[in-house]
Amino acid sequence: MFTALLRHARPPSPLAGRLSAQSLLFALGEGTFLTGSAVFFTQIVGLTAAQVGLGLTCAGIAQFLAAVPMGKLVDRYGAKKMWAVSATGQAAMFSLWPLIHGFPSYVSMAVCMEVIGALGGAAFGTYTIDVLPADERVKSRAYMYSALNVGFTIGSMLGGIALAFHSNSVLHALPWFTTTAFLVNAVAIGRLPGAAHDDRTAEDRKVRVPGPGPLRNVGWLLTTFFGGVFWTNQVLLNVVIPLWLVQQTDAPRVLLAFLFGTNTVMCIFLPMRAARGVKDVRTALRAVRLSSVFFVVSCLITLATHSTVGLVTIALVWLGHVTVTGAELYLSAANWTFEAELMDPRQRGAYQGAAGLSSTLGKVWAPAVYTFLAMNWGHPVAGWLLIAGAVVVATVGIHPSTRMARRFLERHVPADVLADARASSAEPEDGLAVGPPSLIDADEPMPTTGADLVR
Repeated sequence: MFTALLRHARPPSPLAGRLSAQSLLFALGEGTFLTGSAVFFTQIVGLTAAQVGLGLTCAGIAQFLAAVPMGKLVDRYGAKKMWAVSATGQAAMFSLWPLIHGFPSYVSMAVCMEVIGALGGAAFGTYTIDVLPADERVKSRAYMYSALNVGFTIGSMLGGIALAFHSNSVLHALPWFTTTAFLVNAVAIGRLPGAAHDDRTAEDRKVRVPGPGPLRNVGWLLTTFFGGVFWTNQVLLNVVIPLWLVQQTDAPRVLLAFLFGTNTVMCIFLPMRAARGVKDVRTALRAVRLSSVFFVVSCLITLATHSTVGLVTIALVWLGHVTVTGAELYLSAANWTFEAELMDPRQRGAYQGAAGLSSTLGKVWAPAVYTFLAMNWGHPVAGWLLIAGAVVVATVGIHPSTRMARRFLERHVPADVLADARASSAEPEDGLAVGPPSLIDADEPMPTTGADLVR
């Protein structure tokens, strides 16, 4: 067993190890502040809970609007450079939090941070696809995902320790700690090797990439929209199931801590196992189907707890949380492959930005709708079945959308450039070959940031 743990702890490559250390560092700083953010905003900044929520909504809208422009900046100036700029900018923003008081300044800060975060998210996604070898991308991203969860776990522990002091002075130190972590992170990013987008000269940046951009690639927009629907598993995990446990079952509330602990452990140790065998769009779609099965099973299991009691309820709620975590793990592996294979390699930043737009539309409605369906809409059986049905519809829809996205690239991207978009060197299957567009007419189908939080 000890040997197996050591094998799991070993990164797939030295570069994957460096990127994973960066993921851990980012999550350490972010997780520490997030744990104490509610108390910080109410006691230090002086906001009400409603003001905190409204400010986050404004920031989310700003991030949505900034997604495509930030992606274009990544393509123009280089992924690694923009990633480092974003980390530095976020560090500067965190350093200002102790100086902020009142709602207007809070909203301004929140908006700026989300816009800078949108730049970092597009840059991070572009850089990792650019720099990782094709046959290591999914495995390396899975390892980085594990490291990210380790960082958030340590960060939440540090934030919890800070809250335990019940001291405003200690709360003031939280953003300073995060500032330090992000500055170290920015330096570490600057020392990473250059990637394709970073090697472009000033003259290259003046040349417009021929062909249409991602907003005209309907297949890509639909694929990432459906991806957003799949990522509503996080709403189930973090919002609906906890509310259901508290209001609709006889399970003790302390079970919530055990549920989130189980999710954390699974997301640390199982991403690489879930990603095994996911090497192209065909296998990614198989992972999507597995993810959807886990999601539907979670809905059915959780629904059953409405009429159970005692230990049976506890066991079923826990099993529902485990299965929805399985949905998260398989979806992550699929999402990384879609990013690698279905984006124009020359416009990966813009494609990341467009994905930010469409995936947000796919999931922004879920907290209100899922909560209403599960808790307030007629009989809970119908509500939970509709929640499961949303993901089933997305599962059906993503198969033709990936074919549309692939064919769009084959029409508008040179074959030699398109070959670089492949996630692996696996032999073509079911018509998913890479070659001249005239030879491709597949009838068979071709993955953040868990998910809402991105660099």
